[in-house]
Amino acid sequence: MQEQEKKRSGAEKEREETRRLLLENIAEGGGSLAGRPGERFQCIPIIGQIEGHYYLPEGQKATKYEQIIPLLVSIEEGEEIDGVLLILNTMGGDVEAGLALAEMIASMSKPTVSLVLGGGHSIGVPLATAARRSLIVPSATMTVHPVRISGMVIGVPQSFRYMQEMQKRIIRFICAHSKAKEETIRELMMRPDQLATDCGSILEGREAVEYGIIDEVGGLSRALELLRQMCPKKNEKSVKNEKSFFVSSFKT
Repeated sequence: MQEQEKKRSGAEKEREETRRLLLENIAEGGGSLAGRPGERFQCIPIIGQIEGHYYLPEGQKATKYEQIIPLLVSIEEGEEIDGVLLILNTMGGDVEAGLALAEMIASMSKPTVSLVLGGGHSIGVPLATAARRSLIVPSATMTVHPVRISGMVIGVPQSFRYMQEMQKRIIRFICAHSKAKEETIRELMMRPDQLATDCGSILEGREAVEYGIIDEVGGLSRALELLRQMCPKKNEKSVKNEKSFFVSSFKT
């Protein structure tokens, strides 16, 4: 009996340490844990610009992918979190960093839902489609445009070919994780009549759904409802024993 008690005590300590480390990751990356009794959801905000290999100017809102990546790994490996809610209000940013994050989100076994608020522009489009289910509020917009360095400036042929290949990868990813067709995305990217100094398209919430990029128009309550539908049912005993909690630790 004493041996069993020691083993049980050791397992509880290990779970508590895992939980502590997870909360530290959340505090470092920015985000929150929330849930009703018997469920725990991780909310991850993707805001401002996606920061990649270079630091953005001081005072500028940024999502640092080197902080989000270990957080996603912790969520995937641990048993603490049931599902992930991604809140997007981003103007885009580093293409490779954004696509890397999108690939990680798409490869997770935990239920994921994305919600676009304000804007999900540029590389924010693949990030929004990376979740199993994607939503957008009616007032939000999404900008779809070709890969470019700055405006329409293109350097040597090698740079142009690199951007073409990156663009193909982005299109393939969006189409693989949404209902949009490849020719539709290419057409939206190359429109010359909407952006003053560039080509591309600005889509409102309902248009993004009509083109098949986003699954549906909806808000926070619908996003949480979808997460609950995707989460595996827990037994009644565990639901009764777990308490509702909300731990916030946003970093700006």
